[in-house]
Amino acid sequence: MKKLLFAGAVLLLALPLFAQIQGDYIESRSTDVFTGQCYANGEMGLTGKEAILGWRVSKGSWNGVTLDGLSIVAAVRAKATLGDPYGNPYPAKAVLIVDDQATPQQREALVAFAQHMGGRLLDTVERVLVAPVALEMSAAHHGSALLRAGQFATIQTRAITPNDHNCGNDATFYPPLTPTAHSMAAVALTDRYDGPGLGENWNSHDRRSAFVGTFAVDAHAMAVNHSEAGE
Repeated sequence: MKKLLFAGAVLLLALPLFAQIQGDYIESRSTDVFTGQCYANGEMGLTGKEAILGWRVSKGSWNGVTLDGLSIVAAVRAKATLGDPYGNPYPAKAVLIVDDQATPQQREALVAFAQHMGGRLLDTVERVLVAPVALEMSAAHHGSALLRAGQFATIQTRAITPNDHNCGNDATFYPPLTPTAHSMAAVALTDRYDGPGLGENWNSHDRRSAFVGTFAVDAHAMAVNHSEAGE
């Protein structure tokens, strides 16, 4: 027994302390995320049932598969306003758009990663599409980003300015739909989905409906937790 414990301790010491997967994140929804409470309450149940989420892995792996430089996008249509504490958006429908630069093994890992990050929002995947996916964050202009997922989805953002305040108490009303290391609300100059699987396409402009930021997940810690849960 002592030998087994010693061997386990040696194995743990041999593992990296920070086995992270990290990168850039973007999100846009069919309702304002930066708004006043009165506006948000007036839109609940009417808007905010659709969303596009995108991740670009700068470095890291998932399920033992290296994903450096690869991206995945999820388009979602829910049953209620996402983030409404009194609504039930589940089950939601999702379409995943996987980077065409990924190998079949990497595509499986990207899908598993996105479903982990999205949780219940991505439980029901209607389609998995393969297309060129690019997510670019502007270093010169904070809050500016561009996501393109083939012909299916586009998000283009800019930073929120004082001119975007509609009332005196505008603030970030909704948090991002997935875990982030850092995020900021932004204006979606374009928020477009034109693809199959959701029963609806959309194309909106100039709405305070986006988030841009970064994510960082301790993939090793997640693997240990999953292993312990299965014992």
